Amino acid sequence: MKRSRLLALVLTSAAFTATASDPIQIGGRRELFADRFLLDQLNGTRLQMHAPRDEGIAFEFDKPWEGLFSGYATIVTLEDGRLRAYYRGKAVANRDGSDEEITCVAESADGRTWTKPELDIHEVMGAAKNNVVLAQTETAAHNFSPFRDERPGVPDDEKFKAFGGTMEGGGLLAWKSPDGLRWQKMADKPVITKEMVPYKYMFDSQNVAFWSPAEGKYVAYYRVFEDNIRRIVRSESGDFLTWSPPVLLGYRNPDMEAPIEHLYTNQTHPYFRAPHLYVAVAARFMPGRQVLNEEQAKAINVNPGYFKDTSDAIFMTTRPVEGGENAANYDRTFLEGFIRGGIGARNWVSRTNYPALNVVPTGPEEMSVYVNQDYAQPTAHLRRYSLRLDGFSSLHCGYAGGHAITKPLVFAGRELSLNFATSAAGGVKVGFEDADGQPIPGFSIEDAVMQIGNELDRKVTWKSGSDVSSLAGKAVRLRFSMKDADIYSFQFTE
Repeated sequence: MKRSRLLALVLTSAAFTATASDPIQIGGRRELFADRFLLDQLNGTRLQMHAPRDEGIAFEFDKPWEGLFSGYATIVTLEDGRLRAYYRGKAVANRDGSDEEITCVAESADGRTWTKPELDIHEVMGAAKNNVVLAQTETAAHNFSPFRDERPGVPDDEKFKAFGGTMEGGGLLAWKSPDGLRWQKMADKPVITKEMVPYKYMFDSQNVAFWSPAEGKYVAYYRVFEDNIRRIVRSESGDFLTWSPPVLLGYRNPDMEAPIEHLYTNQTHPYFRAPHLYVAVAARFMPGRQVLNEEQAKAINVNPGYFKDTSDAIFMTTRPVEGGENAANYDRTFLEGFIRGGIGARNWVSRTNYPALNVVPTGPEEMSVYVNQDYAQPTAHLRRYSLRLDGFSSLHCGYAGGHAITKPLVFAGRELSLNFATSAAGGVKVGFEDADGQPIPGFSIEDAVMQIGNELDRKVTWKSGSDVSSLAGKAVRLRFSMKDADIYSFQFTE
């Protein structure tokens, strides 16, 4: 057995040995029903994934230096709340890391209307004014993936950092920038090298990194091949320059053995409303699964080399490596497609439907994920899909009613807030039980007031009011009694 696979199996075994009696410290953080991390019992309830809404084209890859093979997008929320999209521009089909590959940007104040700034950083195709921020960088522009570094005390010239590079170029280069537009290398040589990664092939994808406030370190998730299947490994760093050896990540489904599928990109990042939870809207690649015939491919004018596979987007979660359930692995509670290919032939070709990195806020009640579509076609573009805040999935209950009970947890705060929705006939009650499952007087289901409606921040009440501070710091279970309702998240607040 390969050492990498053995290490993954050891981590998988260790990750799921926590018992229900070990209280989970949640403090005042927001908790989503995106996996079963907190759940102990489901009776007439289940976790339900929600399909994002198609909001149409965000912008087209229509500049001469962009084109059919643009992709590997990253959406960054700037300090002033604006959004900036970074993406590879590439108009021709040739080798990865060619000089024709550049990094472009587009910007938006609301996530709906996008413009491409006229910068004067690199001359491309005879144009000095363009939206290009990286050009002729050996192989880095092939998969350049930036983030805004929110590490406390980060130097002004390192407010943005990025990875970029391929195996042919020696590995992943580290980059820095004061403004996210003007970039320079942090080191002359790759900081994660092909010699560090014990796999036959690696890096030929969007390799992502970020500062984790939950872990107090930089973490990276990047692509390797294990037994000829595209897999994900993780490394850690304290300074973005020196990285730990990679750990191959496994997958877990609570009801069955999770399949090992080709994940072309992983797009793992902290969820902006709950940064202790890393969400991954990954590209699932189905090599050789051909949908279109030659005539259909010719009709949409797709490049002849790019219609004999297909792909979609899936949703996964993972959590900081600090022990406990799901550590160092992905939770694939939902095996179904999260974003399916659109109607018609154009989105059933190779390497389309690849999600951009980062789910971002695009309104007071809304968040969005962006998806690369119509790949290798003249109509190539980035498309927006929206969800309600925290709305990847929910704890769902039908008309017949049911309940769910959490594992023992310890919270901090004075009030309990729900992001939830019910029908006119439905409702939600929340009761507290001790670690042994006995109702706590004054805060039981019988004492709870029924919550009806559709809100992002509803304060839960009992006959005595909303103050639950007397239970803070103690091991308790939450019992959610529901009918025709969805709960997306909850949080204890002051």
